[in-house]
Amino acid sequence: MISLRYHIVSIAAAFLALAVGVVLGSTALNGSLLSGLSDEKGELARQVSDLEAERNALNARLADADAFAGSVGGKVVAGALDQRSVVFVTTPDASPADRDALKGLVEQAGGSVTGEVQLTESFTDPAKSDQLREIVTRLQPAGAQFPTAGDPGTLAGALLGSVLLLDKDSARPQSSGAELAAAMAGLTDGGFVRPGQDVRPAQLAVVLAGGKAEGDGAGDRAATLARFSAQFDRSGAGVVLAGRPASAEGRGPIGVARADTSATSVLSTVDNVDTQAGRIVTVLALREQLEGAAGRYGVAGNAQGPAPGVNQDGR
Repeated sequence: MISLRYHIVSIAAAFLALAVGVVLGSTALNGSLLSGLSDEKGELARQVSDLEAERNALNARLADADAFAGSVGGKVVAGALDQRSVVFVTTPDASPADRDALKGLVEQAGGSVTGEVQLTESFTDPAKSDQLREIVTRLQPAGAQFPTAGDPGTLAGALLGSVLLLDKDSARPQSSGAELAAAMAGLTDGGFVRPGQDVRPAQLAVVLAGGKAEGDGAGDRAATLARFSAQFDRSGAGVVLAGRPASAEGRGPIGVARADTSATSVLSTVDNVDTQAGRIVTVLALREQLEGAAGRYGVAGNAQGPAPGVNQDGR
């Protein structure tokens, strides 16, 4: 007769055998799994290394290309702005290096720089828009035509265009020296601009922006600057809005301007002014503006090509 003790021993032996089997099986499985993961890790490491090498090679090629563009830039733009004048309007985040390089290229192109007006953070601050609108309307020069229901950016573009840009047909000032001084003083007192010394009207203008397009109100700030630039352009012979790549995205001023067909019909934009090539293109775009044309240039997806006369595919 089978005793209770025999049953207990049999059941314990069965569970022990099962436990040993599970341990042995899991050990074999873990070894296989770890081996597979190790192989996959090695492959991924090789892919990362290859991609890093490819990136470094591309960066080196870009650096060489940019250095070459810088070495021939003066020859490329020579005579493009012969006896033409250019005034600069810069945003708070514009790079001084970009500005100085552009001024040098304008002079190499045969042009002259008549001064610089720096916009402040308050200029594009949505909280200051009513104050900017009131000051601009009050400073409107006699005989100047402003949009009847314009936003602050558009109205400011009309004001600065009337005092900083020469008439596109006669190349004569559109306002008096006293009106220019009053406009600069009023906007300075309001905290909206910081004009350089002896700013004079010019035939053409560069609105130089940075690459920032982030934070609360970034979209509204970008829209104000884009509208300002477009109306500024309508006031004279031509304006180029130039900035760094981030400014070409949807929230940057270049991106906003490029999304507005009424702006792109008159305003030229360059989105890679941080490179030697982009600075050369900015000067060539100023020349194109003199000829009554406009374009979207640079490396962003919403650019029509890298330079005037060259399509996105390089032809």
